[in-house]
Amino acid sequence: MSEPATNDLLPPTPGQTVGPFFGYALPYARGNELVEAGTPGAVRLHGTVYDGAGAPVPDALIEIWQADPAGAVVHRSGSVLRDGTFTGWGRAETDREGGYWFRTLSPGATEPGRAPFFAVTVFARGLQDRLFTRAYLPDATTDDVVALIPGPLENDPLLASLEPERRATLVTAREPDGSLRYGVDCSLRFDIRLHGEGETVFLTYDEGPAAGKDGVGA
Repeated sequence: MSEPATNDLLPPTPGQTVGPFFGYALPYARGNELVEAGTPGAVRLHGTVYDGAGAPVPDALIEIWQADPAGAVVHRSGSVLRDGTFTGWGRAETDREGGYWFRTLSPGATEPGRAPFFAVTVFARGLQDRLFTRAYLPDATTDDVVALIPGPLENDPLLASLEPERRATLVTAREPDGSLRYGVDCSLRFDIRLHGEGETVFLTYDEGPAAGKDGVGA
């Protein structure tokens, strides 16, 4: 039997992603509230998710995992909605403008001298798998994280391994806009850029030490 002519072959099926189906089951009421409004020391972690063209992503899903203010990782069952337990975990969907927010507490350092951070997971359209990154607390002694990173931030192995402009994508910006609307003392802004100029540094995890997209250890 003769082989078919090359120009008669069907073109390959283009790559696709399934979903997103974030509007069903995954988001839940007050999933972004890790503490109640007015809790002493409450902060608002918020920002906008942008795609590679710089447009807001209105159907992304953000999860955070964190230590408590003392640096301890919570290992007990419960929830803030059921019994007031702070679990260090929350989930938020983006709005039509790509914005998200969490009401939580500032995490403490899990090791002496290390920089506190939120572990952030991103689900969004066009992604075949979730993305992992970190949102570090800014040092109180500087407003310019690109030029200077003193204190705990400069001792963090991941941040120290990055170029200044890449490092800045992992550090939150403190905003003095805590208000009655959110019931917090202050806000931390953390924008997430999935691709393109100013892309957020994302991490990959395997059986060995974690490594970033830039080839650095986490």
